[in-house]
Amino acid sequence: MNTSQRIVLILLVVCLLGGIISGSQFYYRLAYFWLLLLIFSYIMSRLALRGIHFSRTARFTRSQVGQIFEERFEVQNTSRVMRLWLEVKDESSLPGSRGSQVISMLKGRENRTYVVRTRLTTRGVFPLGPTVLASGDLFGLFQVSQTYPANDSLLVYPMMVDIHAFPNPVGWLSGGEALRRRTQQITANASGVREYVSGDPLNRIHWLSTARRNRLIVKEFELDPLSEVWIFVDANKSIQFSLPPEPVQLDERDMWRPSVRIPLPPSTEEYAISAAASLARYYLQNERIIGLVSAGRIYTVISAEKGGRQLGKILEALALFKADGKIPLQALVEAQARNLPRGSTVVIITPAYGDGVSLSVELLSRSGMRPIIVLIDAEGFGGPTGCVRVMRQLELMGIPVCRVANGDDLGQSLSSWMAMQPWR
Repeated sequence: MNTSQRIVLILLVVCLLGGIISGSQFYYRLAYFWLLLLIFSYIMSRLALRGIHFSRTARFTRSQVGQIFEERFEVQNTSRVMRLWLEVKDESSLPGSRGSQVISMLKGRENRTYVVRTRLTTRGVFPLGPTVLASGDLFGLFQVSQTYPANDSLLVYPMMVDIHAFPNPVGWLSGGEALRRRTQQITANASGVREYVSGDPLNRIHWLSTARRNRLIVKEFELDPLSEVWIFVDANKSIQFSLPPEPVQLDERDMWRPSVRIPLPPSTEEYAISAAASLARYYLQNERIIGLVSAGRIYTVISAEKGGRQLGKILEALALFKADGKIPLQALVEAQARNLPRGSTVVIITPAYGDGVSLSVELLSRSGMRPIIVLIDAEGFGGPTGCVRVMRQLELMGIPVCRVANGDDLGQSLSSWMAMQPWR
């Protein structure tokens, strides 16, 4: 029972008592008025949402930090009775969502539509709902509501920066040597033919064999072992540090720009995720075969492939990434290095400040890999010192190393060759 209902009930009781004590018809008439008001308001509130239909649709369900996300809210009155007021309550967990709105004087057979634009500032997956549609009587005595569950969710990819130059080692052998491992990608190494299976692209059909056997035959391909690049993201929880984030200040004029640069939160996890996503896009644009390895609460290994589809898989994994693992970097490298082909380039992104980085690099070098280190300086995020010492160790080993500090322009830091030693 809300405050308005209590007030009306108190007035009703007072009028009844006044009529009983004084015997005056005036008090009885007032009591009838308050009673009829309660009954009328209750019936009116029960009918407030009858004939009202609500829909919430999004233009797309995948986007990136810094971009604009648009949703369309539609309220339809299918009855002939005008609705005085309706309130749309957006209870989505999407940061910055402004879908809540009050609709007044909704006429019979009328539709009201409005578009909500939200600047995406946080990676992750966010349900688009639930949404509550509320209304009531004219006097606000009774309120009714109906909840519409989330029918879809939005996946927000991490922010990516433009990288103009980064170590891109070539294979040890010119042209490479075919690796006896089948792949769905079309490469220069054709390994054989097989019968057509539903879903195979037409450009893989081997027409000579098809004509000879009188049935569809497709070509199979093998990978080039010297063109793979593997990105290792250190998800060890014990070495992650962060500072209290500052609120993101957005100009209203920015709401009409398709994309703006959102400052990264002061967290080693977010800097590592953004660096991994940017490097994956950089290498894929350079026609390299990319794979991803991380060991958070869920051990993630995305097999090495190339193309736009591979970028989508990597970005999806990084959008849901949580640095809450217990496996140190050295153990992760030891477990996965045996599965990588010799000559692969391994990019390690880590805020580690101990000897684990040097030991991991040594293990990769002995296994015939070419390591590159992106070192997140934990000191700027509230962590201990040690980044400079690790950099000196790596430089003595002839390993390219890039240092990223809190507040740095990530694209400029990754594109700077001054912080990287040449291959030896």
